[in-house]
Amino acid sequence: RSADGAVELLSCATAAMKFNSAISGARRKCRKAHFTAPSSVRRKLMTASLSKELRQKYGVRSMPIRKDDEVQIVRGKFAKEPAGKVTAVYRRRFCIYIDRIIKEKANGSQVPVPIEASNVQIVKLKLDKDRKSLLDRKKAGRQGGADKGKGKVSEKDVHMADVD
Repeated sequence: RSADGAVELLSCATAAMKFNSAISGARRKCRKAHFTAPSSVRRKLMTASLSKELRQKYGVRSMPIRKDDEVQIVRGKFAKEPAGKVTAVYRRRFCIYIDRIIKEKANGSQVPVPIEASNVQIVKLKLDKDRKSLLDRKKAGRQGGADKGKGKVSEKDVHMADVD
């Protein structure tokens, strides 16, 4: 066999399984859908995971980010910075701005640094009635899956699966 044939075989074996046949898996179509998405869809794309305490409290893993949330940067150049409040969510650029995360330009003026929403973790939520109802719906959906036997698998379950 040629080296090209071996590489081709390897890439086919690692391809991900497709879940929804109505949505294309083609790279260029996925990229087009992502970058031409309307603001309502971008809101959903710009989600951040919740801190461990909030996860325990609300039973939800992640939430769309919004203006007055308090976030901790977990990846990138500013990861060591303390938690800050989100000052703006710029959906057109897929980024958020956080207070005290600024850089100085050559002329001395200060500008906020854009941070991607996936690189932060929500530490404190700005709650209103709509956000509370979203949390309740997401928690109900997660518990609905738990009733069907979905979710985390314990070590005991894995051990019992080997017993035959």
